[in-house]
Amino acid sequence: MRAAIIFGGLALALLVPAGLVIQKEYVLANGRTVLLELAPRDPRSLMQGDYMVLDYEISRQQWQDVSLQPTDGYLVLRLDEQGVGRFVRFDTPETPLAPGEFKLRYRVRQHRVRLGAESFFFQEGHADRYERARYGELRVADSGASVLVGLRDEQRQSLGRDER
Repeated sequence: MRAAIIFGGLALALLVPAGLVIQKEYVLANGRTVLLELAPRDPRSLMQGDYMVLDYEISRQQWQDVSLQPTDGYLVLRLDEQGVGRFVRFDTPETPLAPGEFKLRYRVRQHRVRLGAESFFFQEGHADRYERARYGELRVADSGASVLVGLRDEQRQSLGRDER
C-alpha cells in the first residue's frame, strides 16, 4: 500500500508538468500569431540574469470597470491591419465573438490586467538586441491561452535572431 502511494505521488509529480508542457506546445503549434504593443519596460535584473520585464500597453489602459470584472477572465481582441491585437471588450457569456474577434486570457493583479507573459529572458550580453522591442509576439489558441514567442521592433521585425 505504501509503495502504491509513493508511486502514485511520483506519477502525479511527473504527469502535471508534462501536461503543462503539452498544453504550451499545442498553443505554439496551433495558435494564431498576435502582436501586442509594449509600454515602457523595466531594465534587466542583476539577481535573475538578463531579462526584460514586459509591460503591455493593453494592460496599462485604465478601464473604468476593471474592478467590476472577474479577477480571471478573457479579453476580446481584434487584429488591426498590421497584426497588432486591439482591445474590444471583456468577454461575457451572453455576447458571442464577432467575426475577426478572439479571446486572450487575463488575470487582474494589483488593479492591473496581466496576460501571463510579462518576462522575456535572453542570453547574457545580448541586451542590445532587445532594447528596440516595441511589440511582444504571442501565440494565442482558440481557448485564449497564450505563449510569448519573441519580441519585435517598431517595423514589426523579429528581434534576437543571430545575425550571420
